[in-house]
Amino acid sequence: MTYLITGATGEVGSRVVRQLLERNIRPRVLVRSEEKARSLFGDRVDVCVGDLAAPDSMRGAIQGADTVFLVNVGPAIPERDKAAAMISKELGVRKIIKLSSLDVEHRLAIGAWHEKGEAAIRSTGIPFTFVRPTGFMSNLLAWAYSIRTESIVRSSTADGRRPFIHSEDIASVCLSAILNHEYSREALPITGPESLTFGEVTAIISEAIGRPLSYQLISDEEARERYSRISGSQEETEAHVALWRAIRDGRLAATTDRVERILARKPIALRQWASENVRSFLN
Repeated sequence: MTYLITGATGEVGSRVVRQLLERNIRPRVLVRSEEKARSLFGDRVDVCVGDLAAPDSMRGAIQGADTVFLVNVGPAIPERDKAAAMISKELGVRKIIKLSSLDVEHRLAIGAWHEKGEAAIRSTGIPFTFVRPTGFMSNLLAWAYSIRTESIVRSSTADGRRPFIHSEDIASVCLSAILNHEYSREALPITGPESLTFGEVTAIISEAIGRPLSYQLISDEEARERYSRISGSQEETEAHVALWRAIRDGRLAATTDRVERILARKPIALRQWASENVRSFLN
């Protein structure tokens, strides 16, 4: 079997590659930088240089692949998923595993992008699994600068809760879907073990780094202005403001037991993630 891993140098993709290597499986990776891939994996992977934003550059990587692990982000998800799915169909791929989002089930803007991508994959008839995680714990690293410089976390989510999930759990579930047929034509909604307010998350990080932190509630307008400084587009900014509003309204607080059922263990708690990332929050 030939497994093609896209997004192989990213947060989840790199973990999927590592877990394959731990099982003595040599994957093929589609990356924009061969140098970065080699720095992570050495000569243990087959490297194809290309970009999901440029469909023609994917052909060589997809040719001969049995399974494609597909990672796309941002407003262009529908078009990029569709292009990858159509090429996969043309070249005889047997299975596509898409890293999607639990926000699909809540009809949020980010989820809508993934929903269209899922629909494009379904339309090809290729067997699929859609892995739908909730918010990544790793996204909390966006707070690192304000924690280091001001000891403050700012958010518009108020007392809304989110069951953040560790990237290792996401990768492990993706690997199960890649290697097994048990989850064919399924969507897998996965979350962390507990649903926490952003204030509670702040307290957990504070405990891990041994320094007091304060949580500051901000308006949607301030959240929009702050995110727009790093956003790739107004569409992306508005999608995140809508996400934070949905958290504040209590729409995204539910947990699922799919991680435990698939991996036969409890999902990793936020306290462990915080202890793993202490250095990111310290000067």
